[in-house]
Amino acid sequence: MGEKQRATFAAGCFWCVEAVFQELRGVEKVTSGYAGGSVPNPTYEQVCAGRTGHAEAVEIVFDPEVISYDELLEVFWKTHDPTTPNRQGGDVGTQYRSAIFFHDDEQRRRAETSKAALEAARVFPSPIVTEIVPYTNFYPAEDYHQDYFRSNPAQPYCRVVIAPKLDKFRQQFAPRLG
Repeated sequence: MGEKQRATFAAGCFWCVEAVFQELRGVEKVTSGYAGGSVPNPTYEQVCAGRTGHAEAVEIVFDPEVISYDELLEVFWKTHDPTTPNRQGGDVGTQYRSAIFFHDDEQRRRAETSKAALEAARVFPSPIVTEIVPYTNFYPAEDYHQDYFRSNPAQPYCRVVIAPKLDKFRQQFAPRLG
């Protein structure tokens, strides 16, 4: 088996993003956390207050022999609204911005190419505001944020926001589920 790779995405609440990517065949680990900010080891409270510059993000460890970075990008684009600055649904603030934190020049190129293709095809009714920026840091969120949906499926946010999103995702990406 080949070497594993990492992808780091921000697409709103990390509970939602984690739940989606955990279901893909070839994704070996998804960690919820904080990326792109200036404060080392931020807490959830600090990030939510918008004082650290971090986005709620997920770090994905994947096997590129099973799922490609391009396929991860496709899921990223199709499972959130990349046209709303600092917002996903009812979650508002810079910590909920849409961002791709690339780990190398190849990921940067692929992310920029996919974004340009979506814009050229006018897939979204508004311009894409997703940041494509170098990966600089990632701090895992507190333990209670990890595997949140799997651990708390009856929690109201999970039932009202995450479950419907997962249902739609499962229908759209059924052949790629693990």
